[in-house]
Amino acid sequence: MIAYLLRRFLSAIIVIIGIMLVTFTMLHIISPSPARAVLGIKASPAQIAGFNHAHGYDRPLPQQFLTYMNQTLHLNFGFSFKLNQSVTDLFKENAGRSALLSGVSVTIAVLIAVPLGIFQAVKRNSVADYTLTAVSFTLYSMPIFFISLVLIDIFALHLHVFPFEASQATTVVGVLKNPRSMVLPVASLVALSVAGYSRYMRSSALDNLAQDYIKVARAKGLSERAVLWRHLVRNSSLPMVTLIGLSIPDLLAGNLITEQVFNYPGLGLLFFNSLGTEDYPILLAYTLVGGILVVLGNLIADIALTFTDPRIRLT
Repeated sequence: MIAYLLRRFLSAIIVIIGIMLVTFTMLHIISPSPARAVLGIKASPAQIAGFNHAHGYDRPLPQQFLTYMNQTLHLNFGFSFKLNQSVTDLFKENAGRSALLSGVSVTIAVLIAVPLGIFQAVKRNSVADYTLTAVSFTLYSMPIFFISLVLIDIFALHLHVFPFEASQATTVVGVLKNPRSMVLPVASLVALSVAGYSRYMRSSALDNLAQDYIKVARAKGLSERAVLWRHLVRNSSLPMVTLIGLSIPDLLAGNLITEQVFNYPGLGLLFFNSLGTEDYPILLAYTLVGGILVVLGNLIADIALTFTDPRIRLT
């Protein structure tokens, strides 16, 4: 077990370094220096040269990358000249609100998708199964911004049940004090996640229903309820562990759009605003965080699966 974990951690570190190298290189190909964006279009060549020399943008690219790696290891993601604040502090201010939105959305989506997928598998080829399948495919094919706009139009502009804007509180506690304002942002993410999760859960449950252990359990005289909840749910949920781990970076992308639509002050909205202002330190840090989440999602999924499924042998 220890040797396996060490190999996984080592490979994760190598991948993260590769992500840093690729994103750093691509960003510097697009814009070798943010001097023009920071100083303005009227900045003189001498001013731009002075800015580049003061911040190290005139040094060779390998040296800049090594400096960037060293700063990243010390959790220093640079300085936002547009907001006049360090990127690390900006991330600390906004990460909690984004994590709250993602965590609540994933939890609700899993709680809905697991029983929904089991129900569809048990009632396969029925009217209910076909109806839920059609709804799932429809939601899954919709862009997240379209789902958000539909929810705003129905529940905020027409029915006036929920506000069209998410909570503007600056703390997680403040957001929790106004749960009504978070219903539509959470619902938009849940709708998209449930559509994908339930399809995987249905497929997994159908595969397990054809296994011999289900037939043996029924032959022993166990009730259908006991067969489903004691045997089917547990074994069918194993692929969900991997799916949830792999979907962690998708939540970061979903948050980006959802936070922008609902004007929710999180990392997604910070990134969206930084695109318009060409705030490259924030863009680079956000991209790096997304890559790290992909690696960590895979790592967490692999480790969690080894604990939940004893059939997996670590070599």
